[in-house]
Amino acid sequence: CALRCPPNSSCVNGTACRCAPGFISFSGEIFTDPLESCDDINECGPPSPVYCGSSADCQNTEGGYYCTCSPGYEPVSGAMIFRNESENTCRDVDECQHRPRVCKGLSVCINTEGSYTCQCPPGLEFSPEDPRHCTDVNECTSGKKPCHSSTHCLNSMGSYECHCRPGWKPIHGSPNGPHNTVCEDVDECSSQQHQCHNSTVYVNTVGSYTCHCRQGWEPKPGFWDKQMNTICKEISFPTWTAPSGIKSQALSHFFNRIQDLGRNFSSASVLNTVQDLVQETGDLLETPGDLKTLPFSEQHFVVTNLLFGLENVLRGVSKALPKGSFTFNSSAGIELSLEVQVPSYRNITLIQKQTKMMLTWDTVHDSGDSGLAVVGLLSTPGMDRFLVEAPLVLDAEELTTLREIHMGLLQETSHILLSDVISAFITNKDTENLRSPVTFVFQHEEDPALTVITYVGLSLSLLCLLLAVLTFLLCKAIQNTSTSLHLQLSLCLFLAHLLFLTAIDRTESKVLCAIIAGALHYLYLASFTWMLLVGLHLFLSARNLTVVNYSGINRFMKKAMFPVGYRVPAVIVAISAASRPHLYGTSTSCWLHSEKGFKWGFLGPVCAIFSVNLAFFLMTLWILKRKLCSLNSEVSTLQNTRMLTFKATAQLFILGCTWFLGILARVMAYLFTIINSLQGVLIFLVYCLLSQQAREQYRKWLKRIRKTKAESEKYTLSSRTMSDGCKHSE
Repeated sequence: CALRCPPNSSCVNGTACRCAPGFISFSGEIFTDPLESCDDINECGPPSPVYCGSSADCQNTEGGYYCTCSPGYEPVSGAMIFRNESENTCRDVDECQHRPRVCKGLSVCINTEGSYTCQCPPGLEFSPEDPRHCTDVNECTSGKKPCHSSTHCLNSMGSYECHCRPGWKPIHGSPNGPHNTVCEDVDECSSQQHQCHNSTVYVNTVGSYTCHCRQGWEPKPGFWDKQMNTICKEISFPTWTAPSGIKSQALSHFFNRIQDLGRNFSSASVLNTVQDLVQETGDLLETPGDLKTLPFSEQHFVVTNLLFGLENVLRGVSKALPKGSFTFNSSAGIELSLEVQVPSYRNITLIQKQTKMMLTWDTVHDSGDSGLAVVGLLSTPGMDRFLVEAPLVLDAEELTTLREIHMGLLQETSHILLSDVISAFITNKDTENLRSPVTFVFQHEEDPALTVITYVGLSLSLLCLLLAVLTFLLCKAIQNTSTSLHLQLSLCLFLAHLLFLTAIDRTESKVLCAIIAGALHYLYLASFTWMLLVGLHLFLSARNLTVVNYSGINRFMKKAMFPVGYRVPAVIVAISAASRPHLYGTSTSCWLHSEKGFKWGFLGPVCAIFSVNLAFFLMTLWILKRKLCSLNSEVSTLQNTRMLTFKATAQLFILGCTWFLGILARVMAYLFTIINSLQGVLIFLVYCLLSQQAREQYRKWLKRIRKTKAESEKYTLSSRTMSDGCKHSE
C-alpha cells in the first residue's frame, strides 16, 4: 500500500485507508490524507441509535459498546451484558429480601423500583445524630396534646396511653388507657370515699375534695382550713377582763354581763351576742354611773380597755357569722358595720356615718388564718365624756404642723373631742405590717341651715352687687373717687362670690381645682385690699372735715388705688403659688390646704386688713364726735357730718371688720354667715338706695321706661286703626 494507514484502519486499493468498525476519521470512513487518524465512536453518547431498553444502561468500549442492567435491576436470562433492547431481560431487585439487615435498628425496609428506603414505624422518628437510626417520639411532651383534657398522657416506646387522673374515672363505655379515653370527676362526697374529720364538712372539687370548717368553727392550732386533713373546733368567746385597780359598780356590772355573754355563747347565737355586746357598751356609755366620779386618768384607762376589749371580742366572735354584710345599732347611738367574706383580692369599702374605710380583702386576711376574713367599723358616741384632758398623741410631723397652724398655743390649750370615737378592726392583728395601706376618709357634717343661709345670702348679694356695679357705671351724678373704689370692690366681690357658688366643690380634676383655688385666693384678697382702700378713703374724708383738703385726697387715691388694689394681692398669690403650688385645692373643696400653715397666706393679710380698718373706723368716729361738738348751726355742714357718721357706722360691716367673727367659737357661725354673705346687699343699700342722687337717677330711668312703653302702645294702637280703615275702604 502506497499510503501508510494509522492505527485502527486498513489499506484499501493501495491508495486509501479505511477505519475499522467502531472508529471514524475526520474525512469519513475512507480517507487518503496520511495525517488523519481513526477515533472511537461513542455509541452510547448522543446522538446515538443505540437503545438498550428500560432499566438498562449503555456502556461504551474501544471500537464498540454493550448494555447492562441499571443498579437495582438484574437480567432474567442470566447474561450480564447484551447488545440491544430485544436482548433486555432486566427486572427490579428486591433489596429488602436479598439484604434483610440493610436498615439499622428499628427502621423498616421498603422496596422501591430500582432501590429501597428505610422508614421508622409509627411513634418513632429518625435520630438527628444518625438519620438511619429510629428513636421514640414522646407524644406527651411534643405539644400535640393527644389525650383528652380529662386524662393525663403516659408515653411508651412507639406509642402512648391516656389514663384518668387521680379522683377521676372513665365515663360509661370508655376504657381507661386507649387514646380515646374520656374521664369524669369522682364525687368522693356522695360516694363516701372522703376521709374528712367529723368536725368538718366535705366539699367535692374537680378531681378531689376538701374538708371545710363548719360555720362558727375554726381550724385547730396546727391545721389549715379547706385541706383533706382539716380538724376544727368551735369558735370560743375571747377573754375580756376588767381593768385592774378600777373600783366602779357600773363597770363591774358591765363585765358581769360580758361574762354571761361569754358563758352562753355559741355559733348559732352569734348574731344575738354581737347585738348584746353593742347594746351593753352603749348602755354603759349612756349611763356611766360612778364612772364619771373617777379621776381623769382612771377614766382614760377605762376607755382604752373598752375600745381594745370590744374590738378584740368583735374580731373573734364575728368569724362565726355567715358571709355577708351586717349592721348593728344600740339605743345609745353606737353603730357597728361588719363585712365577712372569703379572702380575695377585690376591694372593700365600709361606710359608717361620716367615715369611710377603704382596703382590699388580702389586707384583711391573716396569713396564719385560712378561715373567713372580717373587717369592722365601730362608731361609739359618748366616749368623749371620758376623754376630758386626755393628751393629744401625734407623731412629730403632725405635731409640727399643728403648732404652725395654731402658732404654738398647744401648751396652753386643753383639747376637746368634738366627734364620735371611730375605731376599726380586721382579722389580721399585725396591723403594723399590712400588705397594702388602709385608707380612712373622715367628713365633718355641715350644718344644713348654714349652707342654706350661705347660698341664699350670696345669691342675693350677687344680684345687689350687679345692680351696684351698673349704678356706679351708668349714674354719672354720683361718679367720684368713692364710687370708683366701691365699683372695684363690688366687681371683685361679685366675681369671688360667683366662682365660690359655682366651682368651690369641683374637685374632680386636681389641676382645675388648683386653678379655682388660686383664683378664689386672688379675688378675695383683692376684695379685702379694696376694703382697705375704702376704709382709708373714709378716714381721710373724715379727717379733711377739719383740714378741708379734698383735692389732695382725690389725687392720692387715684394714683394709689389701682396699683395697690390689684398688684398687692397678685404678689401674695404669686409667692404662695411659687412656694407651695401643690397646696392649692383639697380633697373636699377648691380652697387653700391647711398643711404647714398655708392658709395664713390668706388669713394673715385678711386679719391685718380688718384690724387696720377697725382702727380707721374708730378714728373716724372720734373725729366725727369732735366735729359734731364744735359745729355751728350751718345746716349743710351738719348734714354732711351726719351722713358721714351714718356711712362710717355702715362701714363696720362693709369694710370686712365682721370677718373676725369667723375665727370665734361655733356659736358665732350663724351671725358671721348672715352678715358677710349679705355684704353686697349693704353696699347696694348704703351707696345706691340711700344716695339721693342715685335715687333721682333711678326715677329718671323709670320715667323713661314708662314713656317708651306708652309710646310703643300708642304706636301699636295707631297701626291697628289704620289697618282697620284700609279693610273698610276695600
